[in-house]
Formats: sequence, structure tokens, C-alpha cells
Amino acid sequence: MKTLYARMALVLVLLFAAVGLLYALISTSATVHYMDELNQKLNRDLARNLVADRNLVAEGRIDQMALKETFAQYMVINPSIEIYLLDMTGKILAYSADPGKVKRNRVSLEPIREFIRQAGKLPLLGDDPRSHDRQKAFSVTQVPSAEHPEGYLYVVLRGEQFEAADKMVRESFFLRLSGWSVAASLGFGLIAGLLIFRLLTRRLHRLSMLMDRFHQSDFKALPVYTGSNRMLGDEVDRLGINFEQMAVRIQDQLGQLKTQDSLRRRLVAQVSHDLRTPLTSLQGYLESLIIKGERLSREEQNEYLGIALRQSKRLSQQLNELFQLASLDARETVPESELFPLAELIQDVVQKYQLRAERQKIRLHMLPPGVLPFVRADIGLTERVLENLIENAFEHTPESGIISVLVEPAGGHVSVAVRDSGKGIQSQDLQHIFEPFFQAGSAGGRARQHAGLGLAIARRITELQGGRIFAHSEPGKGATITFTLPMEQPAPNLPEAGV
Repeated sequence: MKTLYARMALVLVLLFAAVGLLYALISTSATVHYMDELNQKLNRDLARNLVADRNLVAEGRIDQMALKETFAQYMVINPSIEIYLLDMTGKILAYSADPGKVKRNRVSLEPIREFIRQAGKLPLLGDDPRSHDRQKAFSVTQVPSAEHPEGYLYVVLRGEQFEAADKMVRESFFLRLSGWSVAASLGFGLIAGLLIFRLLTRRLHRLSMLMDRFHQSDFKALPVYTGSNRMLGDEVDRLGINFEQMAVRIQDQLGQLKTQDSLRRRLVAQVSHDLRTPLTSLQGYLESLIIKGERLSREEQNEYLGIALRQSKRLSQQLNELFQLASLDARETVPESELFPLAELIQDVVQKYQLRAERQKIRLHMLPPGVLPFVRADIGLTERVLENLIENAFEHTPESGIISVLVEPAGGHVSVAVRDSGKGIQSQDLQHIFEPFFQAGSAGGRARQHAGLGLAIARRITELQGGRIFAHSEPGKGATITFTLPMEQPAPNLPEAGV
């Protein structure tokens, strides 16, 4: 009983057994009711006809001799009926049955009066004098007449001998026939139901086997439920198709987890390497100061301290970038969007880097923008994106180079492009430059001063604000990195009141 089919089969067997029993009870009750109604309708006037045909009334009184003769003859001629003479209170005065088998002294008059009034719906059942609780169909008339009643002639239509004969007939034919018929019908229905249940549960069994194999294969064996037929059927087919799609999704997610785990391992190795460099340099210069402090001149000590300070700042910057990237990946940073003029923010950022541009002999400028709408974004995060792109441009722009910032509307967004005049990015590196710790091959010959997280952070921030970021470059002609932000949509023109 561990399978669904076995449980459904047991329920079906019990259901058919209950139906068979209920059918037997209903058919037996309906047959008895039908026979009572038929017998009473056919013999409705039997009591009145007995009084008239057998001359039971003479000179306005019941002829007792004729009544006894009628009792004796009808016990022989028609043993299926029993005749009783009642007084006006329902007391039994005389009868045709055996004296030892009559158990009642009187019968209820309510069904007799209803029968005489012809107000009841047939069959009307009256008390059976042979039983304390049984009722039977009957025929009755008032004697000696309806005008001067002194009692009732009460005829039970299905007497004891009739019931005995009826029982024998039923046991010999009807019950066997109906029993075999019901058993054959229920057997056929049971077999048909089991076959149908088997057909219905076959797909569930197959789906269960597919799930077991998928689980036992450590989620590697892709289950195929529908094959080339992708048409939706009933709930079982939809369940199978959903499981198949879910299995594909599970395998994809497992693949992504493996990729992420590989990336995490590579990330840990890269972080360890990038952090070890400034940390080793910082530690080395500090140890030199401690060991050679008395033999170093004041200028050499300041130089060592300056180098150690720069390395500590570099280490601090890399740690801050790592924490920010982790916060963006974990969705812990939530943008606080507001409307602001993007051109003013760009101008402020460009102005902030002018001293560095003069120190590195690089021309940094913002191309004059046209009329720009406000953008909806986080000012602080957007400023960080601009700083990272300009920092990246500084890293790849040689002396006497140019860094240009261009802002213009583009559809439902505003695009900001940072263009440098460096050596550019190789085509095979373009799709990887936004990955953490990636260093393009053409870095302009400058010593590596960053961990390669600036562009990765810029991409995370841009996507978090509903924009996108992409790069374009031709080797030898510099590179352009562009990001977009959603602009404020104009309010719809509402009709004036009264128009």
C-alpha cells in the first residue's frame, strides 16, 4: 500500500462494495414498495366485492354463517389474503387466519379511515394482526353498509402464506439473478476502474521514477518527460513539464554555483596577491626605519615614511573597494534616488580632478552639453561612477593626452561618456573589463596602482540604478566608456477643466 495506485485501487474496491450493498438495500426496498402499490391498486375493492359477492349482509346485518364459510373457502381458494372482521374501534372480532398466529387484539383505524376517504396516496399500509410492528397493504369496507356501519371487513393482501411463497421465489430466482447481475456489473466496473486508474497513474509513476533518477544522479542526469512534444495536456503533463524545466533550472544554478565558487577562489587568490603587495612594501619600509633609523638621514627617513604612507593609502583604498563591491553584490546598498541636474555634478567632478590633470600633464575637460533633462538617481553613487571612470582614464592616458567627458540625452536615458586618448583596449578584452580584478593588456605602460575593481563597481552601481554601462575602443585610438541613467519623464498633458 505504499504506491498511489495501490491506495486508489483499495479505495475503489471499498467504494464498489459500498455501492453494491447500497444497491441491494435500495432495490429490495423499491421492490417491496412496488409490489405493495401494485397489489393494493389491483385489489382496492376486494373487501367491498367480498361483501357483495358472498352475501355477507342479510337484512341489514352481517350473516355470521356466510362469513365463516367465506373464511374457510378463501383460505383454500386464495391463501395469499387474510380476512378480518373489526368493530368500530378496530377490535378484531373474527378472522380467517389460524388462531395461534394472530398477535394483535385490535388494529389502528387511522389508515382504514384514510383508505375509505380515498385521501391517501397508495400504497397505504395498515397494521398486520400477525405482528406487533409490521404493516401491510390492505383493502377495507364498512359493514353492513356505509350508511349504517357497525364495523369493517379488513383484508390483508399479503398474508403469511403469500410472504412464505414470495420468499421461496426470491431465494430461488430473483436474488440469485439480481445478485449475479450486480456482482457482474460491479466486477466489470471494478476492473474498468482499475485499468483507468492504472492509465492515469502511469504518467505519475514515470514522473516519480524520473525524479528518483535525477536525485540519485546527484542532479546531473537531465530528466526528459515530454521529448519533442511540448504541448500542455492535463495537470500531470503540466507537472512533468514544470519538473523538467525546474531540473534544467537546478542544473543551471548548480553550474552557476560552481562558476561562482571558482570565481570566489580566483577572487581570494587575486585579493591576497593585490593586498600582499602594498602590505609587504609597507612592512618592509617600516622595518627598514626601525633597523636603520639612526643611520638614515632626515631626508631618507621622510622618504621611507612617505612611501609607507602611500602604500597604506593604497591598501586602504583596495579594502574600501572590496567592501563596496561586496556590499553592492549583496544588495546591501540601496540607492536613494532623487531628481538632480547631471551636468552640474559632472562639472564638479571634472573640476575636482583638474589639479591631478595638471600634475600629470593631461587635458581634462567636459564637452559643452545641450539642454538636458533632470535624471533620477543617487547623487553619491553616480559621483562614484564618474570618479571611477575618470580614475580609469587617468591610468590609461599618457602625458599630453586628453580625457573628455560628454553628456547627452539618449531615448529615455541620459548617457555619459568618458573618453581617453590612450592605447585603447584590445577587442578580446572589451567583454572582460567590467569583471573584478581584470587588467587590460594595454595599460599604457604605467605601473599598476589599483586592484581592477573600479569598473566592476561602476557596473554594479549603474545596473542598480536602472542604467547600463558599456565600452568601445579601437586599439591605438583610446577607449570610451559610457553609462546611462534614467531621465525624469515629463508629466502627461492633462485637459483643462471645462474643456
